[in-house]
Amino acid sequence: MRESEQLIPERQDLQPQNPQSQNPQSQNRATLHRRRVYRRRRIAVAVAALLVLGIGFYLPLTLLAPVQAIAPEVQQPAGIAATPPPVTFPGYGASGVGAVGYPGVLASAGATEPLPIASISKIITALVVLDAKPLAPGEAGPTLTFGSIDEDFYFAQRAIGGVTKPVRSGQVMSQRNVMDVMLMASANNYAETLATWAFGSEAAFADAARVWLDREGLASTTIEEPTGVSPNNASTVADLVEIARRATSNPVIAEIVATQTLDVAGVGVVDNRNGLLGVDGIDGIKTGTLDAAGACLLFSQDVAVGAETITVVGVVLGGPDHATINAAIRSLLAEVDAGFREVTLTTDGTEYASFETAWGDTATAVATQTATTVLWGATPVTASLDVDDVALAPAGSAVGEVTFTAGDRVITVPLELSAEIDDPGPWWRLTNPAALL
Repeated sequence: MRESEQLIPERQDLQPQNPQSQNPQSQNRATLHRRRVYRRRRIAVAVAALLVLGIGFYLPLTLLAPVQAIAPEVQQPAGIAATPPPVTFPGYGASGVGAVGYPGVLASAGATEPLPIASISKIITALVVLDAKPLAPGEAGPTLTFGSIDEDFYFAQRAIGGVTKPVRSGQVMSQRNVMDVMLMASANNYAETLATWAFGSEAAFADAARVWLDREGLASTTIEEPTGVSPNNASTVADLVEIARRATSNPVIAEIVATQTLDVAGVGVVDNRNGLLGVDGIDGIKTGTLDAAGACLLFSQDVAVGAETITVVGVVLGGPDHATINAAIRSLLAEVDAGFREVTLTTDGTEYASFETAWGDTATAVATQTATTVLWGATPVTASLDVDDVALAPAGSAVGEVTFTAGDRVITVPLELSAEIDDPGPWWRLTNPAALL
């Protein structure tokens, strides 16, 4: 073969060829694959991050979150209705009864306008003087030296038939003893001496009495002079019941009017003019007698009802004589006393509210003690309840109070939780996040 005729291979492209460049479909599939892998990785990372965040936040939020307080289901306590008892009053003048700790007048009859009160005025004189010059129980107080003006009081009162006790110029007596003679013996001249000593004159005393009566809300009472000889000294049953409450609440006056007899230096033995003193528990307060007023008595009585002692006060005005009104008052007080009754307001353990949790714990709000009170038949009792919301709490926790109101009396009984309200536990917390968050 000739050299020129040797076979020469065809020219080959020495550059490597990209198969994908030669196949667009293969190239697209590879791109999609890469994107899927990348997306899966992102999702996996995100899920992992969420799991980490969830574990980091969800668990503490549910396991450590405070439990929301539970509102109680309240059982409103019932009050006690009033049942007025029958009371028979005298058919003359005006009369009424009340009691310390029971507002207003419990029952009354007769005139409602002011009537003359005679020597009941001396109780007001004592209250007004003690307001300006107070005494402690058992204290004699400052001394008074009697002079010619006090002798004039004595002779003037004797001239009009007023009750008197002797005095002499230069006589010295304590404030307490002057009050003893004024209230026990009802000596008019001693009332004038006391008022003049305390205020400078009877007119100044009348001004002071007016101020005191206004301040105490006793608008239907008028006091023109300290003894009661003036028929213009007048009052109503309602005001006199309030005055009796103030007298029995003043330890000095209460002690004097409850004393049967007393030996007073310079005067001798002084007897209490109250013929009912010591009868049926009556321990005061003041008689009164005047033509314009009739026979009058402002009275008080201690009566035992259950475990309590009730101070009953009252007044009768315009009676024909003291024997008649004394009998009427004894009969009246027997009916009044029967109108008091001891009632149980609540007992230890009485339920007033209940609690129920979403996880099944239950408890009640119960009274911690038994409470009783004494009611006059016409005194209603109202009850109110104050119960707290409760979260987690041990048995015996304070959860509020129930309050009973009967007249001036307010009785409050604490409430406590009957059983423990415990934590719901981790499983309930993890499966009930909405109740916690």
